[in-house]
Amino acid sequence: MRPFLMRLLIALGGLWTLPNTAIGLLLGVIGLPFGAHAHWRRRDLALVFHRWPWGPGGAITFGNVILHTGDNLDSPCVTYAHRAGHGDEPAIMLADHERAHVYQYLVLGPLFLPLYLVFGGISVRNRFERAADRYARTGRGWWPFSES
Repeated sequence: MRPFLMRLLIALGGLWTLPNTAIGLLLGVIGLPFGAHAHWRRRDLALVFHRWPWGPGGAITFGNVILHTGDNLDSPCVTYAHRAGHGDEPAIMLADHERAHVYQYLVLGPLFLPLYLVFGGISVRNRFERAADRYARTGRGWWPFSES
């Protein structure tokens, strides 16, 4: 795809998912007085708030914002299937997993959160999480409604 067309599609996706991004920005800003800090990650098309002080650990994405409890998004993590005991899978990079969610948000915009919840929320059963794990493992297949 031509670079201009790709940038245009990303910009339109960013506008489409702006309500989700606003949620992420609000939550990220709330974390700043408690030690969080933010920086733009161009590769992930996201503003990342590191050391976000709440949650069980790891990261969560809202539009073009990633809230991360750690110091470095480029860290290994286990897949949802591995964590659930559905097989022994190699570690993936957390940044790659969260980037897949950014792509999903760019396409689905305000439909992402309701669909994510309908398909199981934060669990191994959720096709959005399986697709993000697949993308992190292979570099392909971030779309939750395909199996490739």
